[in-house]
Parts: sequence; C-alpha cells; structure tokens
Amino acid sequence: MHHFQNLLYVSHGTNEETAGLKQALSLARNNNAALEVLVIAPEFPQDFPDHKKKFEESLIAQAQSSIDSTRDALKLEEPVNISIQLLVNQKPAIKIIQHAIQQDYDLIIKEAEPQDNKSGFKALDMELLRKSPMPLWLCRPIKHHRQDIQVAVAIDPINDEPVSVSLSEDLLELSRSLSDSCSGELQIISCWDYPLETELKNNVFIKIPDDQIVQKVEKARQNHLLQVERLVEKSGITGTNSIHHIRGKADLKIPEFVNKQRIDILVMGTVARTGIPGLIFGNTAENIIQNLPCSLLALKPKGFVSPVSTK
Repeated sequence: MHHFQNLLYVSHGTNEETAGLKQALSLARNNNAALEVLVIAPEFPQDFPDHKKKFEESLIAQAQSSIDSTRDALKLEEPVNISIQLLVNQKPAIKIIQHAIQQDYDLIIKEAEPQDNKSGFKALDMELLRKSPMPLWLCRPIKHHRQDIQVAVAIDPINDEPVSVSLSEDLLELSRSLSDSCSGELQIISCWDYPLETELKNNVFIKIPDDQIVQKVEKARQNHLLQVERLVEKSGITGTNSIHHIRGKADLKIPEFVNKQRIDILVMGTVARTGIPGLIFGNTAENIIQNLPCSLLALKPKGFVSPVSTK
C-alpha cells in the first residue's frame, strides 16, 4: 500500500477552500501523516506599512479557523499533526515548488482554482502540474461520503520503456491504495484505437477485403487488452479492479468516461522527458486535463527534473 508521510496543502487563506482542506485532512488522517498548510498571498502594498502585520496575522487566523471547522465537519477524533506557514510572493508557483523540494514533501495538495465551466485548470494549477517534481493533487468538491467516492486511473501500456512501465505501476499502486480508503472499487481506464480503419475500408485503390481489416482490428484490440492485463498483474494490486478497455482517442474518451461514471478522483501520469529540466506536456495529456470536471492526482515519471531551482 502506498503511504504519504509528509503532506503540503496550499491555501489562499480564504474560507471557500473547504473541499480541498477536507481532502487534505482526510488523507493526513488515513496515512497518519504530518500536514503543513502553506498560505500564499501577494505582497502587501507598501502604502500601508502599519497594517502589514495585522493582514498577515488575519490570514493565519483564517487558515486556523478553516482547519478547526473542517476538523469538526469530518468529526476527526484522531490527532493530526498540522502546522501553518505564510508565503508572501508574486510568483507563488515557483515558491511553492521550492518550498516543497526544500522540505522534502511527498505530495502537494491544493484546491483547484475555480472555473466558470467547472472543468480544466487555470494558470497557477497548470504551472504546478508542469513543474512540480512530486505528485500533485488538485481538489474539487466531492459530495459523496468517503465509502462512496469513486477513484479511476488512466494507464497506457503501449510505451514499454522502463520509465513508462514504472510510472504505470506507480499509478496503479497509488490509485489502488486511494480506492482502499474510499469505495474500495478501482476503475482502470485504457484507450486503444486502430487508425485509418475507415479509410482502409473505403479506399478503392487499396482494395483490402473487409474481413481482413476486421481481423487486424480485433487482433489489435486483443493485444492491447492483454498488455493492460499484464501491466495490472505486474503491479501486484489486489481488491476490486474493473478494467474499462475503451476504443477511441484518450483525450476525448477519458473525460467522457469520468463524466458518465461520475468519477470523483482521476489518477494519471503526465508526459515528460526524464533527465531534462522541465515538464513537456503531450497534447493528449493536456487535453485530458483541461476537460476534467473532477479532482486530479497527477504523477511524474521517475527521473523527472524540475526546472525550478531550489537556490
């Protein structure tokens, strides 16, 4: 089972962030982990120097009040080790990542910036997704009780490079552990396709018999499904796992599945070049992320190097 021991929750210090704080406190409780609440704020105007200290104190007080009310709402009886720190900076994403690296946090949790269409993520969240070397949990409100929360994981078995296989195994292990603390059911999503099938069938110049094309398409489907099943078996996860082998483009089908099945949390990896500073999003990953209406737990592959300097 995957355990987080050192959690960082990023807050704007407002009382509207109860959804993210609930998920952070629940995760801290379930993992018996320490939780730091990092309150980020823009620099206070120099025109009012006498009020700066009171302003910063008010942010800390608001954060503490939110923690206390969230504890009560969750009926937390077990003690959770929580600390609060204030970060004042005009470039919060960089400072958040620097702080997380310096303090050796193994997960950053943050409530997703509000969107009018309730899907996708804004600039600050996207910058964290691109540059954070540790897993990032972007929270959206979850209305279900913990035992009813639905967790899904998206995996791609096609890339057999060791770093990609390792990332898929980490995704399966983490999502399985998360499911165990929620509904107990893990939905495993993997998309496949056979490009140009329609074009091959309708091309009067090539004239490939339809039955041959059908056979090749079916073989491709079976091979892809076999790779998914082998990957799940190799990960060693147990419990109730349902494989959803969906034909079509992942950037369309995964958000569609999440909406239809009312998934609360999606676990997925992001595409990156390992050993090279900076995350390089693939079009598929970015399109999936920008169409998600649910909470997202995103992982980097081993060997990812953040472009953010810790100096």
